[in-house]
Amino acid sequence: MNISLRQLRAFVAVAQSSSFSRAADALALTQPAVSRNVTDLEQAMGLLLLHRTTREVELTEAGRLLLGNLSRVLEDLDACLLEVQGLATQRKGRVKVASSPTLSAHLMPQCIARGRQQSPGVNIQLLDRIQSDVLLSVRSGEVDFGVVIDPSEKQDLHAQSILAEPFCLVCLSSHDLARKKEVHWARLAGEYLVLLDHASGSRRLIDAALQAHGAAASVVQEVGHTTTIYSMVQQGLGLSVVPRLAIPSAWAAQAATAAVAGSAVLVSRPLVPRVQRSIMLVKRQQRELSPVAHLVWDLIAAEAVSLLDG
Repeated sequence: MNISLRQLRAFVAVAQSSSFSRAADALALTQPAVSRNVTDLEQAMGLLLLHRTTREVELTEAGRLLLGNLSRVLEDLDACLLEVQGLATQRKGRVKVASSPTLSAHLMPQCIARGRQQSPGVNIQLLDRIQSDVLLSVRSGEVDFGVVIDPSEKQDLHAQSILAEPFCLVCLSSHDLARKKEVHWARLAGEYLVLLDHASGSRRLIDAALQAHGAAASVVQEVGHTTTIYSMVQQGLGLSVVPRLAIPSAWAAQAATAAVAGSAVLVSRPLVPRVQRSIMLVKRQQRELSPVAHLVWDLIAAEAVSLLDG
């Protein structure tokens, strides 16, 4: 049967008010429109639902049976629609976000803390994974979305760039390059380097920049975390290139103290020409985020900018 919700609502309104005119007022329709809807319903069902006279409207036996069941069904439907509509303003629930290691360490903790302040009912669950696994988690639907470095292949993903972040040199304050305000990529030629491994989304960008500027350096160690890099550079095993977000803000104060004491600490210097990595939020192309997941998406985008500015 080709029966519409409009026809059913028109029938219930007429049956409950015993009047086409009152039903029309209640539904904000014209009386002919209400009458047409009821007639179409009767034709679709092959039953007379209402006895119509010039003075009153009465339910037939079929009409009474339909009204008894339909009123409850429509009430349940209205309650369901209101509940679903309420999701649009919902600020509760769990959002699963996958993030590559440097972003998990230097961006996501602040985002999670900010989310707890602004929306206490939102639980951001972080999955800290190498970039290839982050992308796999997004594509499989295991997580709501991911935070990554611009992937080389993203045709099947919806991606939003939230931050363009430069790379910096990290070295001991006693190194010759530490005396410069900024260091050209070419000056890294012949140096020993400790770099993030190829599981990092940044490594291909670093390798491309070194090659583009003729910096034939020796990569002596490849590791997964910047904390390991810093320990190795501290021990004099080489220099490093890391994204700016990974530079601890406390280094500037430590460098000033070390200068007075005559000791060597780690320092960072901007690399020129400026080479940037693009931080992106990614989700499946055809997947719509829930309102609460979209809330977290927007929060991370805003916090990324404020964190780098700080």
